[in-house]
Amino acid sequence: MLCRLSLTRMAALVRGREVSPIELVDAHLKQIEERNPAINAFTMLFADRAREEARAADAEAPGLLRGVPVTVKDSFDIAGQPTLVGSRARVGHRAARDAAAVANLRSHGAIVLGKTNTPEMLMAYETANEITGRTNHPLDPELSPGGSSGGEAAAIAAFCSPGGLASDGGGSLRLPAHLCGIAGLKPTPGRIPGGGHTPQLGYPAGLVTVAGPMARTAEDLRLLFRAMASYHPEDPFSTPVPLRTPALEGVRLGVWEQFYAVPVDPAIRGAVRRAAQRLEGAGFVVDEFAPAGLERAPNVWAALFNPWTGGAEEMAANLAARDRMRASLLRQMENIAAIAMPVANITALRHGQKKFSVDGKEIGIFQAMMPLVLANVLGLPSISVPVGGSSVQLLGRPYEDELLLELAIRLQDAAKA
Repeated sequence: MLCRLSLTRMAALVRGREVSPIELVDAHLKQIEERNPAINAFTMLFADRAREEARAADAEAPGLLRGVPVTVKDSFDIAGQPTLVGSRARVGHRAARDAAAVANLRSHGAIVLGKTNTPEMLMAYETANEITGRTNHPLDPELSPGGSSGGEAAAIAAFCSPGGLASDGGGSLRLPAHLCGIAGLKPTPGRIPGGGHTPQLGYPAGLVTVAGPMARTAEDLRLLFRAMASYHPEDPFSTPVPLRTPALEGVRLGVWEQFYAVPVDPAIRGAVRRAAQRLEGAGFVVDEFAPAGLERAPNVWAALFNPWTGGAEEMAANLAARDRMRASLLRQMENIAAIAMPVANITALRHGQKKFSVDGKEIGIFQAMMPLVLANVLGLPSISVPVGGSSVQLLGRPYEDELLLELAIRLQDAAKA
């Protein structure tokens, strides 16, 4: 089936005129028709426009994604359409123009199939709201695909989309990727422009929340990242960092199986160990790595993610604590390019679930997500990549997104060998 190919393969087939854009679009629309009633991943579908764009697509025109269908989380603007973010207050909204990252996708020839579901104003680790309903996991309707990018993850995992655009404020992209068995990149702030996102990604939200790609493989993430990464003057975090080809010689990696004393599911611990072994087998030096001084990072993240809960003095103290932790970790990572660690401490999430039994202990959802929020509070790139039945997180140094992607690709390649 065409819709089961990787996004990278689809782009290559279109370039080679082996498959037409209209064939790809129709294959995905058929899959959406079959699968979406059960999973409810989409808030809106642009079938007619997608077919028109596909018929008009020129396979020889420039663009990394020429004629390839993609999807967009319903927190990003698309001209003429509402950006609902699951809120009744947004029903009458109409966007004046495409979000910056959506415009970048279109400039590379991508065809937007539709927008995908979110919790109300993105404020939950699962995906349900009173406007567009609840999104179910593609493999089990009793499970949630996670949130807040759960609609996007479910659509990709169900082969309704090969990849697309999401956002991550506290694992909002990487958690659904982990739960649905796909890949997701939370970039360094400023690498992919966040303009046209709701809530707005200026200060202070943009300190922890970024736009990023989701797809079924790390190789597909790399292609989406290359298409969307750019400087944009309206994004206060945007940085004019050119795309780079990273050097992998001499790269050293750390492995951190558990966030301090917080329990982690044994299957996830095993996935981290396997990832470390495969990376070592791929020629990298891998050492045990236990960073010091990050115990309070989740609490600082919570304060920055909800800045209206405290006063100016508390905000200043949390920002200062964040900066100290970030500087300390980067000193410890001076000779460590990335850390292999859990994505989250749980492997599955039932609808409405707030408590979890993990390795013989009960933890709450805040503890379950502690490994996720480090990248957000410290402004670091991070990728969730499926490896042999579970997922692993690779946490990198700022602006080394390309290196992180290459490491994830090597890890997936080693898992296939």
